[in-house]
Amino acid sequence: MTLQKDTLYRRIKHGVGRAIADFDLIAEGDRIAVAVSGGKDSYTLLHVLEELRRRAPVKYELFAINIDSGYPGFRADIIEEHLKEHRFAYHMEKSNHYDIIREKRRPGSSYCSICARLKRGALYALAQQFGCNKLALGHHMDDFIETLLLNQFFVGSLKAMAPSMLADNGQTTVIRPLVYVEEKEIIPFSRASRFPVVCCRCPVCGKADLQRRKMKELLTRLEEENRHVKRSLLKALSNVQPRHLLDRHLVKQEPQV
Repeated sequence: MTLQKDTLYRRIKHGVGRAIADFDLIAEGDRIAVAVSGGKDSYTLLHVLEELRRRAPVKYELFAINIDSGYPGFRADIIEEHLKEHRFAYHMEKSNHYDIIREKRRPGSSYCSICARLKRGALYALAQQFGCNKLALGHHMDDFIETLLLNQFFVGSLKAMAPSMLADNGQTTVIRPLVYVEEKEIIPFSRASRFPVVCCRCPVCGKADLQRRKMKELLTRLEEENRHVKRSLLKALSNVQPRHLLDRHLVKQEPQV
């Protein structure tokens, strides 16, 4: 297990380092808030960024932030103990998001969308409160690709996520350093590292929504025929050919002869 963990760790760390270099995710003097939900992805991101920080040619700081949305039974104490044990600077934020969701959510609609919006706003505010100019989120390669497919199949939009983008508040830069890392690498690494994974305790905790589950199943089937399909789809996001799309705002007019 140690050999497997070390191999996975090197692979994940290499992917994160490459993403940082390719998209200029981290610069000298950055203070980065890392959103730590208690899940495998955010734990992996936090620990890899810390290892890279110790060896990086530029100096930057990490500050872990956890938001307790108020779902009954959520074990924020387990997350806090882990952060203490590994000597991370951190803040635990208690919120009333669950009460807001119960009041505002339409019957039959997704918990995840409204919960994500509330958390995102809270994370932006906390990043500013603690002097962080960047916010690191644990979205991995699968999240990018599934979001791309979801938008195409169900929204009619050709978009996914950005590895780096200025948030709506105009002050916080959101970065996603796990863009090159597949979920199938994170799962065994998290288990080998014995990260204390904590369920958010919402009614759909641990379950992908129906549409996203369909995208996961589709990708699994496609991988049986082409094991590089995910990396090909990810590459497509950085190889956009506007002249071959239908967006009239992007297509250049052919020169008149």
